[in-house]
Amino acid sequence: MAGADGPQSLLAAPRCSQRPHGGVAASWGLRFGASAAQGWRAHMEDAHCAWLSLPGLPPGWAFFAVLDGHGGARVARFGARHLPGHVLEELGPAPSEPEGVSQALRRAFLNADERLRSLWPHGEPGGSTAVVLLVSPRFLYLAHCGDSRAVLSRAGALAFSTEDHRPLRPRERERIYNAGGTIRRRRVEGSLAVSRALGDFAYKGAPGRPPELQLISAEPEVAALARQTEDEFVLLASDGVWDAMSGAALVGLVASRLSLGLAPELLCAQLLDTCLCKGSLDNMTCIVVCFPGAPSANEEAIRRELELDTALGRRVAGEH
Repeated sequence: MAGADGPQSLLAAPRCSQRPHGGVAASWGLRFGASAAQGWRAHMEDAHCAWLSLPGLPPGWAFFAVLDGHGGARVARFGARHLPGHVLEELGPAPSEPEGVSQALRRAFLNADERLRSLWPHGEPGGSTAVVLLVSPRFLYLAHCGDSRAVLSRAGALAFSTEDHRPLRPRERERIYNAGGTIRRRRVEGSLAVSRALGDFAYKGAPGRPPELQLISAEPEVAALARQTEDEFVLLASDGVWDAMSGAALVGLVASRLSLGLAPELLCAQLLDTCLCKGSLDNMTCIVVCFPGAPSANEEAIRRELELDTALGRRVAGEH
């Protein structure tokens, strides 16, 4: 949640209901789970999408995205609905890797933003962060704008994390000042906590400057990671998740649940419940995308978990 929300935007009790879902593309070793929770916020402004195959591209390509709206859910929902199509249009039937795909992702974000601007009521606020995972048989592409984040687990450890777009990051600060903007209270113009987003068109009107050089830019930062057999999973999530747990802790939690044989969608639901218990006050959405190297059900881990449950059950019974 990147806007300036006060206590009045919180409910008296959190809304905890979830509708976890997932899918499997067994022929190329991909499976995913996803879930979302409104939490303490008065409105749900997150959105997400998952495509296990992409029309017009060979088997092995897939697309996942998490978007976190501010000032309403419309921009996030627009992105979840239309960003995949813009990506497909820019990729074409035979994209060159990795540079051609990275450039296609940049163009797709900017084109989606321009399309949204053409439909947006003049003067109305609203925007959204976005984090995307595009999978090809050879590469993992992570594209993001704002503070929705993604981490890669490889060989049992956190191997890569996106970096949030905050106004005080040197490159972001330079762009904001060059566009005539200010940074107050660590926010763009004292209002927005992120420096890149879809929408937020009130911050994209500096004359004579291209879209990627405005106060707020929809240009994503793109990382192209060559796939390795040790790749386990990617976790994408809105900032309500990262507010509650570190990347390393989340990677450990996901790995431990996978080793207990938990389906990715149920794992996502447990993860969001954990973050809620740890004090997250924001909307929360997460997607876990598992590769062939992901941890699988481990008898020893399951035995230890059962022993722990039994011991805890005895302790609870002894207290009554």
